[in-house]
Amino acid sequence: MTDTPVALEMRSITKTFPGVRALDEVSMTVQVGEIHAICGENGAGKSTLMKILSGVYPAGTYEGQVVYQGEEVRFKDIKASERAGIVIIHQELALIPELSITENLFLGNEPTGTVGIDWGAARRRATELIARVGLTASPDEQIKNLGVGQQQLVEIARALSKNVRLLILDEPTSALNEEDSEHLLDLLRGLRTKGLTSIMISHKLNEIAAIADSITVLRDGRTVETLSAAGGGIDEDRIIRGMVGRSLEARFPDHTPTIGETFFEVSGWTVEHPQVPGRLVCKSSSFHVRRGEIVGFAGIMGAGRTELARSIFGRSYGRHLAGQITIDGTPVTLRTVQQAIDHKVAYVPEDRKVQGLNLLDTIADTIVASDLRRITRYRVLDPEAAVRAAEGYRTSLNIKTPSVREGVAKLSGGNQQKVLLGKWMFSEPDLLILDEPTRGVDVGAKYEIYGLVHRLADAGKGVVVISSELPELLGLCDRIYTIFEGRITGELDRSEATQESLMRLMTGTSPAPTH
Repeated sequence: MTDTPVALEMRSITKTFPGVRALDEVSMTVQVGEIHAICGENGAGKSTLMKILSGVYPAGTYEGQVVYQGEEVRFKDIKASERAGIVIIHQELALIPELSITENLFLGNEPTGTVGIDWGAARRRATELIARVGLTASPDEQIKNLGVGQQQLVEIARALSKNVRLLILDEPTSALNEEDSEHLLDLLRGLRTKGLTSIMISHKLNEIAAIADSITVLRDGRTVETLSAAGGGIDEDRIIRGMVGRSLEARFPDHTPTIGETFFEVSGWTVEHPQVPGRLVCKSSSFHVRRGEIVGFAGIMGAGRTELARSIFGRSYGRHLAGQITIDGTPVTLRTVQQAIDHKVAYVPEDRKVQGLNLLDTIADTIVASDLRRITRYRVLDPEAAVRAAEGYRTSLNIKTPSVREGVAKLSGGNQQKVLLGKWMFSEPDLLILDEPTRGVDVGAKYEIYGLVHRLADAGKGVVVISSELPELLGLCDRIYTIFEGRITGELDRSEATQESLMRLMTGTSPAPTH
């Protein structure tokens, strides 16, 4: 038993949506001043539990008790939970790009003077808050000019402005590079020393093991166990067993590649930034993909990996200056996304909610959207054909939903990612470009996605994988290219690639090997 006071108890929380029991008698206890992690597969109920705590799902819409600082609370909305000192930072940041840091920090909570808003006081307070979280930007800087890591710090500064006592972070490092992630974790450690209690949802188990004092593991909407760092119970493999109900001895499925001839080639690809004339985001890039091959692209954030992929996919990014695409030995011009699809090229974007999905659509409508001609009869769309096609992908991709007629917005992040994969598989591509395919996805769903990539390669497709996780590229890919400042700096076969050799090439500190 610990003498540390209890900050929060959630007792037998049950939450039901139409056709789905999202939480079933979930209980957890959080001590004052600790960092408490919540782990589980996508759809396990992590975000739902935190939305109940923060009042997004108000009292009366769930069963069970929330006891905060020794008293039962029944929040009717998020404002009520914030008044009690509970602040949640969602995975999708809620900042307004066109407003300044100061304006975002105090939006809806502006300090007032004798005549209206006291912007001088707001700016002085903003300066204090951004210094506290280690942000070096001016309080007058617009949010749109900040990187994702800096925006996360603004969100935490905003929470501190509300006198937060319990901070909830939902996948805070999912879109951050290693440097920004480490800075954020250091900030949380510093806040812990000052008595702030934090709850952190994350799929990055190495980060959880490094920072958490205790972990609650959820599976299928139920509490599996709570592990304590003090008891030596925090171990990645131990967490995985709790999350998926089995041990993942290998993080990647066994696979023996069968690689054929080169069928897709890019040579001299040069692209200019869409808003900054003269700034090249792709600099005379050349690469090739063989049938049955999984090709990785590694690079630090901003290196130009996504810009290269999007510009190839129907020139959907930047201004094309030079370069040629060749498919099966024939030069082709892909000026539009439709032309890319017609030439059997597909692209799964890194930002699934902004670039990949229409969250107002159903699962069925989303999956067939990449090639409506396949479900058209006499120039009329056949809704039942769409449902039948989507049902096939629901089964093969293990999408957790009671019906493909449900809205995409109702799915967890991992299941939304599977829908997006199904959408582009429906177009039957020969080349599938996957940009950060497992970002924000749990280890169980990652394993399923890796298996899917292997199946596509075994079917003779070419697969390009862009990932910020070097272990993922090393475990999945047959060959890896590195990019630095818009230029391809190296090409390594799986047998010779290591994290160290890739990092040297990704940072421009090692010459490109010749093949």
